[in-house]
Amino acid sequence: MLDASSDLVCDGQVILADKGFAGKQFEAFITEDLKAHLLRPDRKDEKPRFGDFGGIRQWVESIFDTLKGQLGLERHGARTLEGVMARVACKLLAMAAGIWHNWKIDAPRKRSLVSYDH
Repeated sequence: MLDASSDLVCDGQVILADKGFAGKQFEAFITEDLKAHLLRPDRKDEKPRFGDFGGIRQWVESIFDTLKGQLGLERHGARTLEGVMARVACKLLAMAAGIWHNWKIDAPRKRSLVSYDH
């Protein structure tokens, strides 16, 4: 998915990855070719560098679960990468609007979209 001419990564962008993305060749590709910064949890067999991303990972997994479950992104129906990006953007906007509305009406569970799940 990533190559040196990829428009998905901007110079200086931070990429959070799983610890499975360890390796000098991959890190060199990210830092030298894509000019981005790779952050991943430390593996047990290496010197500590980044620490543990447990809290961030749980937050990201929660968002993915919401996008896939309540917002139906697992069956997006797009046929091109641009179509996938457009549909993801629409779903994120819908989710943000629902959360914003919950804050405005002082709902007890601000991130809950159950009331909009028809």
